Amino acid sequence: MLRNLTAMIRRMHGDTVGDAPRWAVVSAYAASLVVLPSCLWRIALGFGAPIGPLRGDMSDARGDVPTWVPMWGYTIFLSVLSEALAFLAVGLVSRWGEVVPRWVPGLAGRRIPTLAAAVPAGMGAAALTVGTLTALPGFNDFTAPDGTAVALEGWRLALFVASYGPLILWGPLLAAATTAYCLRRTRRPSPTALSTP
Repeated sequence: MLRNLTAMIRRMHGDTVGDAPRWAVVSAYAASLVVLPSCLWRIALGFGAPIGPLRGDMSDARGDVPTWVPMWGYTIFLSVLSEALAFLAVGLVSRWGEVVPRWVPGLAGRRIPTLAAAVPAGMGAAALTVGTLTALPGFNDFTAPDGTAVALEGWRLALFVASYGPLILWGPLLAAATTAYCLRRTRRPSPTALSTP
């Protein structure tokens, strides 16, 4: 069963580069997975699950979301976007993070410059780390449509912490994978050993 799971992951994510340290591979995959609980919480809330701070009609809690956009559609879009961005961490330990895949027209087989991946990943890791740490003191503060403060309590608070708590690790995990990527790519003698994925 483990062999089948490994084969399925390889088909979905591409081959992991052979010289990536195991801790970097774990960091990259973990960075892509710590976002998933918050995405699921957000989607459930968008479909009207009573797990958030506001109970009843969610139409009052739309904020800046246009009225023509359904909340469930918005939460699915936001969650898919978040997970897609998180998944880019896997590229730091995969062949497609070093050589443009063959299905990309005009660029297939070209070597990806180290800084083209490392700079956005490093900036993302710094922004995520600072953003989550600065949000910690008020993580349970929500504002109701009428401007009053609302806080989660009981099982809703526990579910929220379990869903959003892992996001604290996103920045550091991405930083670890980025560091390994930079070290590996700058120490490698020649790009000729890389093959097209």
